[in-house]
Amino acid sequence: MVALAGGGVVASALGAPSADAYTDICGHTYTTGECPHPFGKFARTDVFGYPVHPIYGYPVDDDGQPYTDPATQVRRKVCQERVPETYHFVHHPRYGGGWTRCCNGRLRHIQDCCSSSPIRINGDASVTGYCPPHLRVFCITYRELNASC
Repeated sequence: MVALAGGGVVASALGAPSADAYTDICGHTYTTGECPHPFGKFARTDVFGYPVHPIYGYPVDDDGQPYTDPATQVRRKVCQERVPETYHFVHHPRYGGGWTRCCNGRLRHIQDCCSSSPIRINGDASVTGYCPPHLRVFCITYRELNASC
């Protein structure tokens, strides 16, 4: 009886991810997943689109280590370089617009990484979002602003 009652839970846990809304970046509740980042889920970038530590904000390389030596470390832009390397069907992505939310007392700017891909990073159909004409949202990143809210 327990196996029958719990079968739906097990099936949903093993099945494809659902398109239900979820919260992953503070202030963002939607279905678009975050762009590839050394720390996985928290795709925090600097003003130029390079990865930074999601909590402390210091620059990190592609392995998540503190970025201190350009001669020996690789640090690529999350949208323009990491996305096409990880997802070969996404060509020439670029940042579109974005929006700002108050998160933990600070302003956080959430931005769309746009491409011509018909699907998003999570496999759903892509949406227009804040992308330029003829481009659609593939994934999102964020950056902390130096302002309280």
